[in-house]
Amino acid sequence: MTKEEKYALVDELAEKFGEYSFFYLTDASGMTVAKINEFRRLCYTRGMEYKVYKNTLIRKALDRLSGDTAELDAALKGQSGILFSKESGSAPAKLLKDFYKSQNYGKNVEPKPALKGAYLDSDLFVGANQLETLATIKGKQELIGEIIGLLQSPAKNVISALSSGGNKLAGILKTLSEKEEAAG
Repeated sequence: MTKEEKYALVDELAEKFGEYSFFYLTDASGMTVAKINEFRRLCYTRGMEYKVYKNTLIRKALDRLSGDTAELDAALKGQSGILFSKESGSAPAKLLKDFYKSQNYGKNVEPKPALKGAYLDSDLFVGANQLETLATIKGKQELIGEIIGLLQSPAKNVISALSSGGNKLAGILKTLSEKEEAAG
């Protein structure tokens, strides 16, 4: 690969890092080409992209990101693939977990592609042990939905109380006026 090709690849990768708010670094070493292609197809069906890059090119592209990404250097060893996602920070983690289930990995076998690190809106997660945490992170749309639900909840309770209380209040007033008429 010529220097110009490497520069072009770093430019392309840096552009992807800018375009995608979420990406995961994985280790696909030991996977067959057929398994990597199966994984890529799964990524594609879920609106994500998976590509393998050289670690030195990844580091050069990461240097162009705003924020400190030095923590990811520990993840840049061995064969590195990058899983890009636009929509959700937890979607790639869920995809990895689903892929592991479909491959029937045993307890003593390290699943591949193994999570090495993740970048979620300038937050860094390093290590395969972060997969469960990443899978439970709520996406922007989920958080907005919860906030809207929370904001609507008090209004619904007030409207419900007023509408049901109105019937009770009318019944109490009617009973009181009937007692006054009967007493008077």
